[in-house]
Amino acid sequence: MSLSLVAYDDSDSETETENTEVPNTSSRQTSQPSSSVNFVQYFAPGSLGTKSTYEMQPTENTDCSGTSTACEDASEHYAQNNNTDLTSYCRRAYSGHTALCMSYTNYEQTSSSSTNSRNGASHKRIHKDSTTAINGIRPYIPKRLRQENSSMPEKKECDQRESSDCDVKLGTSGEQTSRKISELIKPYLGSKYKLTEVPRSLIFCMSKHSGPVNEIQWCPVREQSHMLLSASMDKTIKVWDAVDTGCCLKSYSCHSRAVRTARWSSCGRRILSGGFDYMLHLTDVETGKQIFSSKNEFRISTLKFHPTESNIFICGGFSPEVKSWDIRTSKVLRVYKAAVQQTLDMLFLPEGKEFVTSTDAVSRDSADRTIIAWDFQSAAKISNQIFHERYTCPSLTLHPKESMFVAQTNGNYMALFSAQRPYRINKKKRYEGHKVEGFAVGCEFSPDGTLLVTGSSDGKVFFYNYHTARIIRTLSAHKEACVSAIFHPVLPSLLATCDWAGEVKIWQ
Repeated sequence: MSLSLVAYDDSDSETETENTEVPNTSSRQTSQPSSSVNFVQYFAPGSLGTKSTYEMQPTENTDCSGTSTACEDASEHYAQNNNTDLTSYCRRAYSGHTALCMSYTNYEQTSSSSTNSRNGASHKRIHKDSTTAINGIRPYIPKRLRQENSSMPEKKECDQRESSDCDVKLGTSGEQTSRKISELIKPYLGSKYKLTEVPRSLIFCMSKHSGPVNEIQWCPVREQSHMLLSASMDKTIKVWDAVDTGCCLKSYSCHSRAVRTARWSSCGRRILSGGFDYMLHLTDVETGKQIFSSKNEFRISTLKFHPTESNIFICGGFSPEVKSWDIRTSKVLRVYKAAVQQTLDMLFLPEGKEFVTSTDAVSRDSADRTIIAWDFQSAAKISNQIFHERYTCPSLTLHPKESMFVAQTNGNYMALFSAQRPYRINKKKRYEGHKVEGFAVGCEFSPDGTLLVTGSSDGKVFFYNYHTARIIRTLSAHKEACVSAIFHPVLPSLLATCDWAGEVKIWQ
């Protein structure tokens, strides 16, 4: 019996077969404690311009088995500094707090386990119909059959690791939950926000963070507003399903040190973050890819997007300068210089033509330069004689309907100001009763503007009537200092709070 060998035009070489190896799924499952995740289509990051003179460094992609160069450099930077700046900052800006030393053990363990899970054994794919194996001869497999048998999960997982410049960990609900529209939110999308009531009952208690939570924010896209963003001193940023399940959808470990601030973009597809590692990152939500990274001359404490120009944001921190950036060109547009040591918070006024900053500068006779108003286009100072009491203001918030803004002060009260020149203070209204005591306690208006809510250093949440400045109710929310409390933009009376112990809670 003679054997004939026929060559086909669409057949592959031996090297092509080796490139289509399927990773051993059993070895991957044993190295990853979390359940399997179904990946979905990723958002495409926007195009970038050239590098700027401020060390703008778009991050390079890694291969499927590699790790991020940006994260390795950031880890080395943290190891060299040995966490000295973080401790000194906490003692200065958060005076009176005893538990200042952070433990980074959990983060290091999760990082190593995530890296090890990428190294799995591989086996060649064997054709099911081949009954006889002849030494030195590979049976022919039609091209269409090869394409159908190729594993899509394998390709998507490889793409996920290729585009991941920071360590992205998916929660049990995965990416399917991040793209859905909550059934609880759907009935409210076509109607106006109703009257806000004071929350009374606890819905979720989310405690995945191992360090204090500095900031939380609901996703600004109404259809995706079930997602809650949190930035923590444990060096991570997390996205939660805070409406339906209370689960952590994704965790980003792009920073090598504490993350002080993180903000959603207006489209809800990107996260802007800054921290004590001097790094500024713009991260794609779905892929975890760094759209750009920049190393600043100062530690970042506050970030704000422009209200009408979604590609522009301002950045402030441990520096007398505030910078405005353009995402499209990855360059600094303007620099706003003031004779201060640190910028505590920033707030765009209506239409975005002007903004105010709160600083740590307090003079002997008055607190001039405590709140400074700026012209956004010209970078000129409009006024630095706005607040004349000798207290710093750790946070600022704008009224959603009236041209007014509120400043949280370290005098254990909130002051009301006009958002129009000359930005006069309302001496008849003072929201007092809560405690600040050196913490960066945030304050926020309800979407209808009737309530003013603030955290407190004793763990409580205070609800004030905006018009009368009286306390409506207090909520014993946390054991540690409650540093932020924000109402949901769509669902009436749904509140999110966070504290210095690393807990995030949802109330209704």
